[in-house]
Amino acid sequence: MSTNKKSVIILSSVILVVLVTFVLLSLFTGRVQMSDDNTVGNTAGNLNNGGLFCENDGVVFFSNAYDNNSLYCMNPDESQIQKLNGNYVNSINAGGKYIYYYMESGTNGSGLGFMSRTAGIYRSDRNGKHTACLDRTFAVTMQLCGNYLYYQDYNTKTGTKLSKIKIDKTDKATIADYVINPVSFVNGTIYFNGTQEDHALYGLNTRSDTINKIWDGNIWNPIYSDGYVYYMDVANNYRLCRYSMSENAVEVLTNDRVDSFNVYDYYIYYQKNSKTEPELRRMYIDGSNNEVVASGVYENINITSQYVYFNLFGESTPVYRTSTYGGVNVNTFESARNAALENTK
Repeated sequence: MSTNKKSVIILSSVILVVLVTFVLLSLFTGRVQMSDDNTVGNTAGNLNNGGLFCENDGVVFFSNAYDNNSLYCMNPDESQIQKLNGNYVNSINAGGKYIYYYMESGTNGSGLGFMSRTAGIYRSDRNGKHTACLDRTFAVTMQLCGNYLYYQDYNTKTGTKLSKIKIDKTDKATIADYVINPVSFVNGTIYFNGTQEDHALYGLNTRSDTINKIWDGNIWNPIYSDGYVYYMDVANNYRLCRYSMSENAVEVLTNDRVDSFNVYDYYIYYQKNSKTEPELRRMYIDGSNNEVVASGVYENINITSQYVYFNLFGESTPVYRTSTYGGVNVNTFESARNAALENTK
C-alpha cells in the first residue's frame, strides 16, 4: 500500500472518530437529566406567595423586584448575587441540575427581541444557561413534582385547568379541567382544596393522577407539613387552623382573619386582615408565641433558611426582610437593590 493511501485511510479514520465523538457528545449533553421521583421544586408557602424565592442545594434563586423581577441567584446570606436572565419570572422551582420558572418576555428590555410579549414555563441550567421553553402558556402557579411540572394552565377560551409536563418537554397532559392548586406536594401526593362542589381536602396521586377526598373540611390554601395540614378556615372568617392527619382533629392556631401565610420549619408567618390594625405576624406552628413582625398590609411572604422577604401590598419595592429565626429585625433587601443598580450601569 502506498504512503498516500495510508495517509488517506488514517485521515478518514480520524475524521470518523471525531464525527462519532461529536454525535455522542451532542446526544449526551442534550439529554435532560432526570431527578428523584419525590423531588419538590419549592415550598408550598413560597409558591402560594408568588414563588419569588426558592432555596435549593445552598443557593437562593429569586425574582429581583428592583430589576423588573429578573431572575437572580445568591447565597442564603445574600452574598455573591448574580443576574441569570433579564425577563420577568415567578413560580421559581429548582431540582437536580435545573431551575424552572414561569417567565414573561417582552415586558422589559428593548430591541427586536422584545417587540412581542411571550409567556411560558421555562427550564434552564442552574447558571441560567441553556434555557428551553417547555410550554408557551399563562401559568398561574406550578410545582415540580419529581420529574413533572404540575401547573395551573390558563387561556381566555377554556379558563384555568391543571396540566402537567415532563421536564424533558414530553408527556404533556391535562389532569383536570378545573382549578387545582398543585403547590403542596409531599411523597407522591398533591394536597389541595376543592373548588367545584366544596372546599374539602383532596389528594392527587401523581403516580396515577387519580384524585380522592381526604377530609370533609371547608378549607383554603392547604399546606401539608409533618403530618398536619395548615389551612385558612373558610367557614370561620379565614382564621388559621391545622388538621392532624393521624388524629383526625382540628386545632385553631389564631382567630385573626388571614390574608396569606407561609409555613417554614417551626414558624408560621401570616398577614393579619384588619381595618384598624393590619399586621404581618409570626407564631410557632402550634399557635404559641404569636408576635408582630411589621405593622401594615404586606404580601408575597417568601421564606428561606435565613430570611423572610415581603413587600407592602401593591408596592413591589422596597422589599423588606427579617431573620427567619431569632428576634424580629425588619430592614430592606439592600443587596438586591445594589445588584440591580450595578446591572443597569
